[in-house]
Amino acid sequence: MTPATSDERAETGSGTYPASDDGLPERDIAFDMARRSLWVFPAWVIASGFIWGMGGALSSALGYALVIGNLAAAAALMAWGARTSPVALMGATLGGFIVRLAALAGIVLAVSQLGFFEPIPIAITIVTSHLGLLAWEIRYVSLRLAAPGLDRQRPGKEQK
Repeated sequence: MTPATSDERAETGSGTYPASDDGLPERDIAFDMARRSLWVFPAWVIASGFIWGMGGALSSALGYALVIGNLAAAAALMAWGARTSPVALMGATLGGFIVRLAALAGIVLAVSQLGFFEPIPIAITIVTSHLGLLAWEIRYVSLRLAAPGLDRQRPGKEQK
């Protein structure tokens, strides 16, 4: 038995989310979260630079890159798992979380040996960005009952 594609899930109604045009809703949600963070990121890097110097600005920028990379990796793993099977989706989600968390810790530990590294701004960036972006996305998903990147205009209805 071959796994159903996202287009087939959308046609049969067996999927739990509306299909995007290219069938990659996970990528759309991760892109939406990255896009929403763009208005805070430059201000935080500048503030970190004023507080902790150039090392703080570089550490904050690295933390932001790690957060966006983590979201993209999560989306890619979930997309692969969703295409493969429900068991693969669950395994990719839980196993991917553990592996991505270990990778984040490993990267931060490796970078901590460099001269520019400042632990406080990178920690603030990673923790608040993850929690803030997830809370922001949950708010939009729960308000519209659809992922923001997936909200498609219905025929005959104007989208606000």
